[in-house]
Amino acid sequence: MLGWAITCLILALIAAVLGFGGLAGTFVGIAEILFFVFIVLFAITAIVGAIRGRQPRL
Repeated sequence: MLGWAITCLILALIAAVLGFGGLAGTFVGIAEILFFVFIVLFAITAIVGAIRGRQPRL
């Protein structure tokens, strides 16, 4: 999911350079939503892993 957020951010930068401001804004919004969803899912996974007592994978 973090990869999708980075991809949307790169597409936003390309669209901004080419002058597509509306499209760039849309891609930035999508990237922001995906990033926050990733952070929330990561936090939930870390908390559940800590509660269960499992060691994190390296």
